[in-house]
Formats: sequence, C-alpha cells, structure tokens
Amino acid sequence: MHTYISSHAEQIESELLLALPAEWQVPAPLREAMNYSLMAGGKRLRPILVLAASEALGGSHAAALPVALAIEMVHTYSLVHDDLPAMDNDDYRRGKLTNHKVYGEAMAILAGDALLTQAFYSVAQAHKVHGAPAERVLAISEELAAYAGARGMVGGQAADMLGEQGITSLEELTFIHRHKTSDLMVFSLRAGGHIAGATPEQLNALTAFGDALGLAFQIQDDILDIIGDESKLGKPVKSDEKQMKVTYPYFIGMEASENMVRSLTTQAKQALEEAKLPNAERLLQLADYLMKRDH
Repeated sequence: MHTYISSHAEQIESELLLALPAEWQVPAPLREAMNYSLMAGGKRLRPILVLAASEALGGSHAAALPVALAIEMVHTYSLVHDDLPAMDNDDYRRGKLTNHKVYGEAMAILAGDALLTQAFYSVAQAHKVHGAPAERVLAISEELAAYAGARGMVGGQAADMLGEQGITSLEELTFIHRHKTSDLMVFSLRAGGHIAGATPEQLNALTAFGDALGLAFQIQDDILDIIGDESKLGKPVKSDEKQMKVTYPYFIGMEASENMVRSLTTQAKQALEEAKLPNAERLLQLADYLMKRDH
C-alpha cells in the first residue's frame, strides 16, 4: 500500500507543478503563493481516492488525473483560508509557515480564490484533453460545487466556526465532521466513479464508503491531536485543546473514539464489498491504511 500511495502521490505532485501553465500572465507573488501551499506536501489522499475509485471500475487513469488535481486544489485552498487569522489563526501547516505568514493575508486569500477557480478549469480538461464524455464531466463539475460549497465543506467550516460558541451535542460535531471532512472524500470517490461510468448503485456504494471513511479520518485526526507525534504531524499537537475545540475524544473518550474509527472503517469496507466493484482492492487497502495512520 505504501508503494501505491507514494507512486500516485509522486505523479500527482509532478502534474500539480504543471497545473498553472508557465505561459499564463499571472502576477509573480500570486503564482508563488499558490504553488507554496499546493506543493507543501501532504498525503495527497483525496486525489488518490479519485484515481483509486476510477481504477476500481476500470476507468481511464489519464482522464481521472485532472479531476484528481482539481480536488487537491480545492483541498489546498480550504487549508489556506482555514489557517487565516479570521479562522483558525494557525502559524504552521505541514511543518511550514502558513501561507499568510509568508505572503500576507491579502495574497493568501487571493491564492485560495485562484486555486478554487483553477480546480474547475482542471476538471474541464478531463473532457477537452482526455476525451471523457461531456455528461460525466458536467456531473463532476456540479458535484464539486455542491460538495465543496455551502451544502458541503464550506457549510461544515461555517458550522465549525459557529460551534466555537459552544457545541452541545455529538450530533452537532458529527455534522461538522461529515461536511468539513467527509464531503470532499465522498466527492473524490464519486468523481472517480463518474469518470469510469459508474452505475447509480456503484455511486451509492462509493458515497457510503466515503462518508464513513471521512468521518473515521476526522476522528483519527482528533485522536492524533492528543497523542500524535508533532514531528510526524507537521503541526503542534493539542491545538484543539488550546483553542478549546470540542472533539470526539472530548464527548465519548479516547477508547470509544478509537473503537468508532475501527467501526466506521469496517462499515466503509462493507459498503464496497456488498457492491462488488470489479477491482476495489486498493480502496479497501486504503481504508485499513488510514485507520492505522499516525500522521
């Protein structure tokens, strides 16, 4: 699994370097700010999910790749904005100074805006360059807007900020996690499915897989914020506690949270196994890998 992830991550990173064409007339500080965060490392999990879902259904790797790049752009923009003083006010991300600490708040905001809009340009290339059917690319564009927008990730971030005034139930916290984290994973899997011409039943299975996997991933993040290794995480531990954020371990305790990660991972895998996708082995392995991750 490690070889699979590292090889796909290397390809994604090499393609990301080309995602903003050199011949485009873009102000140098903006280009630098965009690339600073886009190339700051990370697991590249979401684009890998796009590729793995497409592979699971025999889809075109070449056509899936610009969609994979798009979701990494959206994810990166969300982190740049999330780190801003008006949001989480973080100084470090992936072991490096956050974007606004290097380029200033205004340029960080613009870099995030540019990455978000560039994502939709990248999705279009699946059709224009690689010949993916236009109706499939249209479905991906529509779902990217939905899962990344007010009904999805942005709505989750808004609920998270409002929750700083006091989250009083596990249901509220789960809503935040599902939208702030799970939604982009669900999109990634569905996008890979769309590229490969998935049936509605197969898309439903990928959705269930992504929803459970995303929630497990975020709960694991909550756990690692307490017991993780700062050198591996690339950011300070116990930041949730310092910011007085309510997390799963706060509500149900560490042991129950760890059990929840295992239970959700099993639930995710069952959704795929029941759907009998042609080649879901890599997705199943990714689920286990994420359950055991330490960063």
